[in-house]
Amino acid sequence: MRIASTQFHAIMNSSLQTANTGLAHVIEQMSSGQRVQRPSDDTIASMRLSRLSREEAAMSQYQDNIGALRSRLRNNETLLTSLNQDMLQVRDLLVWAADGANTPADMAAMASSLESLRDSLLHTANSRDSEGHFLFSGTFTDRPPIPAVSDALATPPITAFVYAGNMATQEVAVGPGVTVPANVTLEEMAALVKQLDTLATNLKGPPLMSAAAAQPQVAATLNLLDTTMNSVTSKIGSLGGLQTVLQTLEDNQAAVSLSNKQASLTLGQLDYGEAAVRLNSYTIAVQATQKAYGRVSNLSLFDVL
Repeated sequence: MRIASTQFHAIMNSSLQTANTGLAHVIEQMSSGQRVQRPSDDTIASMRLSRLSREEAAMSQYQDNIGALRSRLRNNETLLTSLNQDMLQVRDLLVWAADGANTPADMAAMASSLESLRDSLLHTANSRDSEGHFLFSGTFTDRPPIPAVSDALATPPITAFVYAGNMATQEVAVGPGVTVPANVTLEEMAALVKQLDTLATNLKGPPLMSAAAAQPQVAATLNLLDTTMNSVTSKIGSLGGLQTVLQTLEDNQAAVSLSNKQASLTLGQLDYGEAAVRLNSYTIAVQATQKAYGRVSNLSLFDVL
């Protein structure tokens, strides 16, 4: 059988190209340490690696969300604890004010302390985050939960010492199909702050109030204070419980992430021993093809005449 020169060159070029492609692919695998460089290398493994990659990306986002949320919940817990401490001081003052032996001057002096604590409660309740959003207004984060002044032009209008936020929660995704509220609301604080403001104004006079005349207002404020403290304390407990849940979720997701990474290594990691054998085979094939091509190319019919 005779082989034309053009056919011979085409066959040799095809052989060289195949061998060089295989050699380059093995070198690429060995340099990256990954067996699957493209879907055609292993279709099933490629699909599983793609799915694991998507799961790992989602897990990473959940972990970031959990980290940010835990920081926010700790901050909220700290603020509510500060709020509770201020209310304990208010309670001490109110218990003192309930003593019938106080003079009108004593009651007026207590008013100044109540005003200072009222301002401290307002400041804490109207706390903002680093971006300037109010923390305890529900989803109305652009307005203070307990405004100190009225604003009839606001939408909806704002009334001083009346809760201006809403009761909605800001849900954060922390797992597949799992969301956790990122905020708490302080709607109960508005009535207390308003009651303290009214009591302080009345105690200051004029005219100055006697201890006996102030007793009904003091008793009503004390009852409202206890109710508000119980509510805030309950919210502090809820924040602690949420942080425990987030810690458990974070630990579980870390275990799943580690499992995914191990599975990815098992599926995609290169066996360097097997790769070295293929590298050697392709190298020999390239060298042999080049030698054969050179030898045959130098042959001539004149050599046999």
